[in-house]
Amino acid sequence: MNIAFTAEGIRRGYVAALPVALGVGVFGLVYGLVAGQKGLSLAETLLMSAIVFAGAAQMLALELWQEPVPVLSLTIAVMIINLRYMMMTAALRPWLGQVGRLKAYGSLFFTADENWAIGIAEMRRGGRDAGYYLGTGLALWSFWVLTGALGRIFGTLVAEPERLGLDFVAVAVFVALLIPMWEGKGRSLLPWLAAAAVAWSLHDLLPGTWYLVAGGMAGSLVGALHLRLQQAS
Repeated sequence: MNIAFTAEGIRRGYVAALPVALGVGVFGLVYGLVAGQKGLSLAETLLMSAIVFAGAAQMLALELWQEPVPVLSLTIAVMIINLRYMMMTAALRPWLGQVGRLKAYGSLFFTADENWAIGIAEMRRGGRDAGYYLGTGLALWSFWVLTGALGRIFGTLVAEPERLGLDFVAVAVFVALLIPMWEGKGRSLLPWLAAAAVAWSLHDLLPGTWYLVAGGMAGSLVGALHLRLQQAS
């Protein structure tokens, strides 16, 4: 089928994603607050939001942030947590495979779990305007950058964040992120246990934050092997 890429499609996608973008904005406020606690300036906070645009990955990066910055282990950890996007965005090929590389890769830059779901739903309904997907991503991106900045500014106004329990915000966010990732004992329990066991056992043996990278890789490998065995049986 013929696929278009229009300004009207971008506008419709932006409007469709606004309710979700408001929810993402709450998470953006938390990210900005944590970024301030880690010592990032307002400019650095904005730059990370604008370029990385991945909530879970950015929060993980902040948790690993220390002096000197562990660039290699931080990069690998972020790559592991974002590998799912390679599989997810492949499903958009019927749309983005027909609009040229610039428009396709430009749209994919703004991919997040929420707007991907909105875009896939529109595509499966028979939508033929791939600009819709870019619009959904722009909605989330704009709210994410804006609220990240607001959270960073707010953080400077709180002299003692621990008195308000704000020093626990990052941990609370990661716990909340785990809930939708849980797919039941059959699929999630074994990989999660493997990741936790490897990370815990290597905590005192590996320098810096490499124990987290090792745990993530172990969980991913166990999960992939478990899925392969299930498909073969």
